[in-house]
Amino acid sequence: MEPIDFSRHKNFPGTQGNQFDAVLRRFDDLQNIPAPFFALLLLLPALLPAWGSWIYLGILWLFFVGDWLLLWLLPQKKISFGPEKPPTLLLAIFRSLVAFLPIPFSIPLQIIGTGLVFYGFWIEPQRITVTRQSLVTSKFQPGKSIRVMHLGDLHLERITNRERKLNDAIRQLAPDLILFSGDVLNLSYVEDPLAIQQAQEIIRQWQAPLGVFVVNGSEAVDLAHIFPKLIQDLPVRWLNNQAIRLTHDHQSLILTGVFCSHRPFRDAPALNALIPETMDELNILIYHSPDLAPEAALAGYDLMLAGHTHGGQVC
Repeated sequence: MEPIDFSRHKNFPGTQGNQFDAVLRRFDDLQNIPAPFFALLLLLPALLPAWGSWIYLGILWLFFVGDWLLLWLLPQKKISFGPEKPPTLLLAIFRSLVAFLPIPFSIPLQIIGTGLVFYGFWIEPQRITVTRQSLVTSKFQPGKSIRVMHLGDLHLERITNRERKLNDAIRQLAPDLILFSGDVLNLSYVEDPLAIQQAQEIIRQWQAPLGVFVVNGSEAVDLAHIFPKLIQDLPVRWLNNQAIRLTHDHQSLILTGVFCSHRPFRDAPALNALIPETMDELNILIYHSPDLAPEAALAGYDLMLAGHTHGGQVC
């Protein structure tokens, strides 16, 4: 795995002002459209595939409005609190592509789509699962071990049953060390006072004998003027381009945290400056995204922990 030179790139995911971030923020503006006008807007994606058929137009529009209703109900049921209009319009655009198929194929697929929307927004995000992995190392004496819990991408809007389940799992698993790889708040709530307060309430409950250590997430989420204040009164330690030594059961390890700018050509030198002179001890790197994996591998880190992809592209 060789590092790639990204220094000539202009747009980086997770940064403020990149093209994707700009589009997301324009989509968020849809939330300000009054409901009657938004209902009319949902007709537009259906016009072309339903051309000449008022009945088909009405059926497609009902599917679009059904998505809107499912997403609108989420905060009413205290399941999720994100804006509902931007994803509704995006879903309508994707549904309109399927609508070009003959009606005997299109209608069943639209019904399946409604089922997927329900699963994707109501069911799957509430599933808190624990992935267990074991790293066998000669750097620990036989019979010695440490239980490390890695958390990432909390993206909190409001405290819901999902966050309560998360903290229940932490208490039950009782890790020796908790590592959080950034992104505390959801994008629409990055400066929301109540979201900040409730995020602090959740993180304050994280406890482990060796401590709780965090790194910052994407700059568009863990804002530079919010993140330090959010964690300053919490029982956590921010590893901001720092390396520390921890001792557990007479075994030592070095924990390194690197500030994430999503620009590998900028963050890699910070990582290289923190590389221990010797790799005789267990070395763990925590960084928000997988971007520095090639550099970490070349440096000889035993374990790198990252989030950002939400278990998607890298799982």
